[in-house]
Amino acid sequence: MKRLFGSLHITLALFIVLSGCSVFGAGSNQLTLGAKTFTEQQLLSEMTFHLLENEGYNVRQMSNLGSNVVRTALENGQVDLYWEYTGTALVSYMGEDPIADPDDAFAEVKRLDKENGIDWINVSDVNNTYTLLMRQEEADELGIETLSDLADYVNENPNTLSFGTDGEFANRPDGLPSVEETYDFAFGAGQLRQMDAGLIYEALYNEELNVGLGYETDPRIDQYDLIPLEDDQSVFPPYNVAVTINEDVLTEHPDIEVLTKELADKLDIEIMRQLNYEVDVEGQSVSIVAYNWLVENGLLEED
Repeated sequence: MKRLFGSLHITLALFIVLSGCSVFGAGSNQLTLGAKTFTEQQLLSEMTFHLLENEGYNVRQMSNLGSNVVRTALENGQVDLYWEYTGTALVSYMGEDPIADPDDAFAEVKRLDKENGIDWINVSDVNNTYTLLMRQEEADELGIETLSDLADYVNENPNTLSFGTDGEFANRPDGLPSVEETYDFAFGAGQLRQMDAGLIYEALYNEELNVGLGYETDPRIDQYDLIPLEDDQSVFPPYNVAVTINEDVLTEHPDIEVLTKELADKLDIEIMRQLNYEVDVEGQSVSIVAYNWLVENGLLEED
């Protein structure tokens, strides 16, 4: 019988205590499923938990792990699988330059991780990459839908639009400098407002900013009626989410690829943002949101 609320979330402290050997392993129907600390990861983990358990797997979830911790756990065999982002792996774990094309980025992380005994399967259209945001009303008024439109407007009306960003994006080579170089425009120094990234959404809503840094699947985009400007020249590297899994586990249980494929195929940016919204804004339970979505989309039969 499937469990709706029975998923076991293990804290980082317990994870460290258990370090040194895998709790479960290949050769049985027991799996350890990892997840990072934020809502999107917990939703993906919970959905995967239900799908695997429905097929007879005994799944233990290890949630609320930092990126480096869960990645190391996968490499060490303490975690059997979890959902990871192509851009994070390519840049943070592998030390490579970003790759603009999503398919090429996925192919490259898949190739590079072979030597680590890790396979990448079932990449989805969920892409939690950077985006530049505006209030929907103001974007419509100014006729701005794309970053090219924004560049044209800034060049024709210099020093009129304020831009909110955190310090990292303002200075890193693949952040604002890359955007301005690719689209051939520049915000004036007096127009830049550096702040914590989490404050930008509300500042846009309160009309304290005209343009701001955001992330594509953040639910505050919908909460504050903001619009992500289309990156029509693909300056932002892709951060598509896919299943990363220990190769030995996948060899032992090839059906895991089949079980997670339909989930990956059905998800996209808008759906993920809505699911994040239901949890972060509406205050619903991760377990309930994940379970209901699987049932509503025909991936799971209701108990």
